[in-house]
Amino acid sequence: MKHIISALVQNKPGVLAHVAGMFAARAFNIDSLAVGRTDDPALSRMTIVVVGDDKVVEQVRKQLEKIIDVVKVQDFSIKDVVAHDLMLMCVHAPPDKRHEIIALVEMFKAKVVDIGQKFAMVELADTEEKLEAFIDACKPYGIKNMVRTGTVAMARFNLPNAAESQ
Repeated sequence: MKHIISALVQNKPGVLAHVAGMFAARAFNIDSLAVGRTDDPALSRMTIVVVGDDKVVEQVRKQLEKIIDVVKVQDFSIKDVVAHDLMLMCVHAPPDKRHEIIALVEMFKAKVVDIGQKFAMVELADTEEKLEAFIDACKPYGIKNMVRTGTVAMARFNLPNAAESQ
């Protein structure tokens, strides 16, 4: 089972290597890793996707918490989250097929970010499953190139419903 772990870390050199080294030393496989600054320039957020049972994820969480540069660790497996990946894809789009490509782009709520004589570059940010479905839909046209980020995730707000707030 895939688990999403969020680690708030100090934004300084060597932290990523230290965290990745911890995973390698304990033979934990990283399925996806995304790192970026937060609103505080002193902190970065790592979103790490690991595959394993609850026991493996608990070990990962505990080992991360032991690293000095790690400020906070959250296991999103037990929370309601919004999780997206980003993909840029160059798909073969000759003039006679562009209307079909554009229809696919609209259907998947993606967007064309660049277009040339033979290819269109498409951007899609959504769940891993939706990206995979879009890739499958584009394969018959020919995929020239593709790049994907790792998963980024954030816990949903638990807003009270209108009846409870009155």
